[in-house]
Amino acid sequence: QVQLVEAGGGTVQTGDSLTLTCEASEQTLHRYAMAWFRRAPGKERELVAVIGWTGSSTHYSDSVQGRFTVWREDDKNMYLRMNRLSHEDTAVYYCAATKSRLPATMLASESTFTSWGQGTQVTVSS
Repeated sequence: QVQLVEAGGGTVQTGDSLTLTCEASEQTLHRYAMAWFRRAPGKERELVAVIGWTGSSTHYSDSVQGRFTVWREDDKNMYLRMNRLSHEDTAVYYCAATKSRLPATMLASESTFTSWGQGTQVTVSS
């Protein structure tokens, strides 16, 4: 299983931007569909964004559509650019990988993903 490590979290203010990075242990991301999930305090983990295994299809949750962008580079790194952050975006963000070949729009369930990072905290202060 590929191992994943997130980085880039921190404390920012409302309206700020932040970019998270997910680095894989091997240069084989072309084999995987990847996703970002998050868990806010007192809530269940939820899908944020998915990028399909070809790297050309993406899907976003309604709450981040138009503000967040997911992409892959170098077959080893996945990124999440987060713009216009609000307090509601405060959460631990996790990256995940799956060998599923389903389209990105069908990869909403966390049970589909078999590799997970340890998470990185994003705190948005008002």
